[in-house]
Amino acid sequence: MRALLTKIEQAAGLDRVGDRLQRAVQAALRPQRVRDLLHGVWLGHPLHPAMVQVPVGAWMSAALLDAMPGQRRAATALVAVGTASAVPAAVAGLNDWAALDREQRRVGLVHAASNTVGLACYAGSLAARLSGRHNLGRTLAYLGLGAASAGAYLGGHLAYKQGAQVNQSISEAHRIGDGWHPVGDLAALPDRELVTREIDDVSVILYRHGDDVTVMLERCPHQSGPLGQGEVREIDGHPCVVCPWHGSTFQLNSGGKVVHGPAANDQQVLATRVVHGVLETRLP
Repeated sequence: MRALLTKIEQAAGLDRVGDRLQRAVQAALRPQRVRDLLHGVWLGHPLHPAMVQVPVGAWMSAALLDAMPGQRRAATALVAVGTASAVPAAVAGLNDWAALDREQRRVGLVHAASNTVGLACYAGSLAARLSGRHNLGRTLAYLGLGAASAGAYLGGHLAYKQGAQVNQSISEAHRIGDGWHPVGDLAALPDRELVTREIDDVSVILYRHGDDVTVMLERCPHQSGPLGQGEVREIDGHPCVVCPWHGSTFQLNSGGKVVHGPAANDQQVLATRVVHGVLETRLP
């Protein structure tokens, strides 16, 4: 399986389909508020992994009921719930997929194809059950469960091996030593401009607004983009930094709150204090 997954990651032939699909998804989900909704910005957590629990749970439960006598009606209801809930989960997944890098998109494309086969089998299973062909419905459901399980395996590879939609920057925080670290004279920091510093070889950005200074990790949690090279914009009265790679946006004066995706997690902000005119920072 490892060799197969490596081949999928390196399968440049998938890019012809993947690039076209990416453009189509981005065009269909063009309003930023729609993308943010599907990324899970409002939740502070990627939405797709949470949504897939409904179809997976319903289909797994239906598989158990199909193996028991006298449970046709309950199994049919669960297949219907799983099939209906899989559609919005797939839309959220496509929205996340369109913001990934090329190797991740290749695996994600096969992940989506496998799940699409599973969804088609379950839709056929539901139609067969409603027409009274329960044996065919059970067969299609078990085939669908196999395809969906393969898709879930690929989804795990995307998250745990390739780091898709997981916080890419939080591991940087674990490299910062305990205690307070000086990062510069407060008076020397320019007002309302981003400044990049390093703490134990970990890059952070500083943003001063009067006497208030925010220190946050410099690598974007989405795909490790350089926030230090990002643009500062005011959004809803808050100064925000916009990642130059994919546009993830974080407030600079409210605990690093994510404002726009594709990142769904807030950015890590460090604690600060001023001692004899020197700005110091540490992990919270």
